[in-house]
Amino acid sequence: MAAAEVLAAKLDRPMGILGVIFLFVVLGQLLVQNPGWTRTLNVVGWVFWVIFVAEFLLRAYIAEFQAAFWKRNWWQVIFLLIPFLRFFRALQTLRLLRLTRVARVGGIVSASVRGSRSAGKLLSNRIGWVAAVTAVVVLASSQLLYAVGSHTDYSKALYEAALTTITGSGLTTSDGFSQILHVLLAMYSVAVFATLAGSLGAYFLRDHSVEQASKDATPSSGPVEEQ
Repeated sequence: MAAAEVLAAKLDRPMGILGVIFLFVVLGQLLVQNPGWTRTLNVVGWVFWVIFVAEFLLRAYIAEFQAAFWKRNWWQVIFLLIPFLRFFRALQTLRLLRLTRVARVGGIVSASVRGSRSAGKLLSNRIGWVAAVTAVVVLASSQLLYAVGSHTDYSKALYEAALTTITGSGLTTSDGFSQILHVLLAMYSVAVFATLAGSLGAYFLRDHSVEQASKDATPSSGPVEEQ
């Protein structure tokens, strides 16, 4: 058990880097049209998923597969299972379920969640973490807009997703998914603004406190009375 805990601790940073890279692999799967590159990216994607599943099972082993671990990480189980929906693409020919689109959207969401968690593992600075998570949100939302068909041009989807994430407005599409995403991104932009304002306020207050403390610690240079 001790060896497994040491291994899991050593894997934190590499797994964080893989989580960020995986988001770009999903983007490549979404955009690449060449059959050869498509197969390559699919293989790379599955290799990443095998690594993620192995890391998750390692952490479950360290937790001794206790119920508390599964209650705390049930959402990760869902994200790890989503890619297997691709095995049921045949159902789409029967028009029973559009599982291909569900699997694609699920893959983007799970990649963005893992990318956000990876940013948390790799960055300790609050502003740096917010910037990294914002970049993940922009990439994920633009991929979703393209995957569901709200935009047929990915460059425009990326531009509008970035503008909306930063300013809270910018989406020109009016379908149901775009409207929901617009609201979520607007809420996120407000949260980011509040976080940055709080960080900057704390920074200036800290500097003012340090300066005041320095002044208070400086000895008085007034005249010394003679005895």
